[in-house]
Amino acid sequence: MQNKGLVKLFAILFGLVSIYQLSFTFKANSIDDQAAAYANGDEVKERKYLDSLDNEEVYNLGVASYNYSEVKENAMNLGLDLKGGVSVILQISVKDILKGLANYSKDPVFNQALENAAEVQKNSQNTFVEDFFLEFDKIKGDTKLASPDIFYTRALDGEIEGSMTDSEVKPIIERKIDESIVSAFEVLRKRIDEFGVTSPSIQRLGNTGRILVELPGVKDKERALKLLQSTAQLEFWEVSKRDLFGQFLFDANNLLKELEAPKTEEVAETESQDSEDTAIEDLLGADPDSTSTEINPLRDLLFQSQNPATIAMVNLRDREKVLGYLNMPQVRSLLPGEQRFTKFAFGKPAKDSEVVELYALDGNRDNVPQLSGAVVTDARQEYDPMGKPTVSMVMNSKGAKIWEEMTGKAFTEGSNIAIVLDNVVYSAPGVSTGAISGGNSSISGNFTLNEATDLANVLRAGKLPASADIIQGEVVGPSLGQEAIESGQNSFLIALALVLVWMFLYYGKAGLFADIAMIFNIVLIFGVLSGLGAVLTLPGIAGIVLTIGMSVDANVLIFERIREEIAKGKGLKESINDGFSNALSSILDANITTGLTALILFIFGTGPIKGFATTLLIGIATSLFTAIFITRLFVDWYANKNGNLDFSTAITKNLFRNININFLKKRKVAYIISTVAILVSLGSLFTNGLDQGVDFVGGRTYQVRFAEPVSANEISETLADAFGSAEAKTFGNANQLKITTKYKVNETDNAIDEEIRNTLYTELQPYMPGLTYDEFISDDQGKTVGLMKYYKVSPTIADDIKKSSIWAIFGSLVVVFLYILIRFKRWQFSLGAVAAVFHDVLILLGVFSLTYKYMPFSMEIDQAFIAAILTVIGYSLNDTVVVFDRIREFFNEHTSWPFNKVINVSLSSTLSRTLNTSLTTLVVLLSIFIFGGDSIRGFMFALIVGVIVGTYSSLFIATPLMYDAVKKGDAANALKEKEKVEEAEIA
Repeated sequence: MQNKGLVKLFAILFGLVSIYQLSFTFKANSIDDQAAAYANGDEVKERKYLDSLDNEEVYNLGVASYNYSEVKENAMNLGLDLKGGVSVILQISVKDILKGLANYSKDPVFNQALENAAEVQKNSQNTFVEDFFLEFDKIKGDTKLASPDIFYTRALDGEIEGSMTDSEVKPIIERKIDESIVSAFEVLRKRIDEFGVTSPSIQRLGNTGRILVELPGVKDKERALKLLQSTAQLEFWEVSKRDLFGQFLFDANNLLKELEAPKTEEVAETESQDSEDTAIEDLLGADPDSTSTEINPLRDLLFQSQNPATIAMVNLRDREKVLGYLNMPQVRSLLPGEQRFTKFAFGKPAKDSEVVELYALDGNRDNVPQLSGAVVTDARQEYDPMGKPTVSMVMNSKGAKIWEEMTGKAFTEGSNIAIVLDNVVYSAPGVSTGAISGGNSSISGNFTLNEATDLANVLRAGKLPASADIIQGEVVGPSLGQEAIESGQNSFLIALALVLVWMFLYYGKAGLFADIAMIFNIVLIFGVLSGLGAVLTLPGIAGIVLTIGMSVDANVLIFERIREEIAKGKGLKESINDGFSNALSSILDANITTGLTALILFIFGTGPIKGFATTLLIGIATSLFTAIFITRLFVDWYANKNGNLDFSTAITKNLFRNININFLKKRKVAYIISTVAILVSLGSLFTNGLDQGVDFVGGRTYQVRFAEPVSANEISETLADAFGSAEAKTFGNANQLKITTKYKVNETDNAIDEEIRNTLYTELQPYMPGLTYDEFISDDQGKTVGLMKYYKVSPTIADDIKKSSIWAIFGSLVVVFLYILIRFKRWQFSLGAVAAVFHDVLILLGVFSLTYKYMPFSMEIDQAFIAAILTVIGYSLNDTVVVFDRIREFFNEHTSWPFNKVINVSLSSTLSRTLNTSLTTLVVLLSIFIFGGDSIRGFMFALIVGVIVGTYSSLFIATPLMYDAVKKGDAANALKEKEKVEEAEIA
């Protein structure tokens, strides 16, 4: 090997850099362990300890020193499945942005086009604005986008003119929407930065209006989700006095009694008779001594409030019902003229309270507040004289002027000003010291410290330009993450040990050199991951372990070629040179085809699947370097020093030697077997179907752990009554279930998530005696019972995931077809390879379809399964390309051989490598399958089936099909002169 000195230098530098990068991870883990020991379970104490080290030197390398923040920044990032945390995809509402750009136009054509676009979006791959334009064009008639009632507004004046055509307006609107989404991205980024999460990730997904946010290790997950979705729509409203609404509420109650008269008898049977005792008779003007048992639809839901700024108190569970009553057109028509635009809103419920205050705010025709939060230029969390958290804020000059007028009016009239955040009244203070000038004021509202901090953060970062709905979300508890780390480590160490022992037993000292190169390869992989700031996930660990199995292939190819050269009678050094040289083409072709499928997986995948593809791509690159160069350094060194190096042991010396199998003669039997297998697979796919996960159909999945084993069927029946439809499956041990429901699947609000979790807890409570709701949903480290993981996908993004997965599979097939066509210059080679891959994928799908009802682990078809399919494609092609490369070599080397002999000899000569690599990979996969944890067991099973089927297809499908295509195609004429003996005579 030439340039050995350069290779040694590069290897040393590469190794040192990798160790340097990994040292930060070890140091960070050491400090975190010290903090945990110091805090002894107190999270606040632990956080304060770590915060105190942010700017303190904690790591000194002599040439450079680092504080804790810098150490954490350089340490390897762990994904949600290893560390716990939150991952969500937020959909910024383009519909809301369009409404805002049109100044909330009431134009019927505009609003109908919006509704039509929202409906079309459920099955569309277009962006919302594209579908809006299409729907608008269908119904617009003479209406123009540049109409004064739509986009020719004061806000867009100067950008849109009334004379513009629709085609001129559309790109402007698209640009404004893009600007709004960029603004939303920046607002979210600032909020996350303020939240103080280590190694957060936020990225915009194309031009869809979707933003991916990952917060690994976040402690308070509910707080994080609220922070992400809060629009921070801060508003200041004047509060109407209570005494203006007594007669209105009385009249509204009587009207509702008339409207609901047919329901009175039914309601009387179900409503509690105790409601009369707490009704607000004095407010409504009724006789307080009345003993009537008459049902009053509105009055029975209202309670007297001690706060003069409110008009009543309402039970939390009745909020929507009361608001629905008060906003009915028939009811609102009862409001006096000066109150006809009143806005009704509820206050912020006190902790552990079951009631909430109802406010009446001075509204107007446009439902616009007297002052909005847009005037706030700065906000800070502070404390009031009583030591309670508040939020101080500073307004711009325009806001300060309006605020002075509002506070002056409230002082004069003795009224209140409501401070409203996202339609919730946080407080409604009176003004006792006269008009407030200067624009400086504070917001109080019985805040917790976290609530005040978050409110200040979102006000300072700015409000979202539109609502943000969680259309895909995953919440993983820290206990589950710790278990994943332990199972990942176990599978990694066991797989590594098995491979190291196998290589030594099979190739002797040469295998030991390959083992050293493999360990160096692992150091490089982790070093590169750490240096790139990549996130390590459980599928990522699986990718590394799989890389170990597949990296053996390069060494096996090299060693098998060296053994062949030695068998020809060549000297050791010449055999080593020729072995490395002859194996290089096969190694490159095999790894490039696998790399191409991994690259497509990286492009189309998200989250953990992207992590799997990342580690696989890095592993392929480092494996090539270590196998070709590092192993070569050791082999050359030992050969030059001792002059004797066997590439086998006493057991394996003659293993797979002198094999001469007529594979082509058996191809018809193989065709029959494969045809039957494919027909059975297709039959099962059309009858049994597949167990599609929420990734592809939408829904919510909850991983729940119980103290004792439970019956999945019994839980399914219990939950079906509550959710309409629900499915529970045993997940791993008998005391753990994966529960899936499509209940309210189209509703993405946090309140719906909370409602479903509450219902889930209520229904499962008999199986969890003594467990409170807070304990059920808690994020406590070491938690062993309760909700361990939560995952949801809306139908819209589920459809997108399914289609992108299909494109990923077909894209990989097209790319590989073209690569093989370019590399081998015959379409028959590409046909054989792609046909074999189709064969493997269909049989893999068939196995899952036939067995998913009976296997004791999850076999859902999700993004991880798509990753498995693409990995199987890469592995199958890896095998096939090695055989094709040997066929090409023998075809050019033995020009007198008939083509069928070239095929058979090529398959026989590579059989040792094929079986060796397949068995090694299977050993690795089985170790992950057994020890790697429940969450990736189905993924590993798919890979195990794929390796078995892929090995079979490379021997009995890909090559024979290529041979038949060559014989029947135009290329047969070029081969006729070479075939001296007919196939039957050879047989």
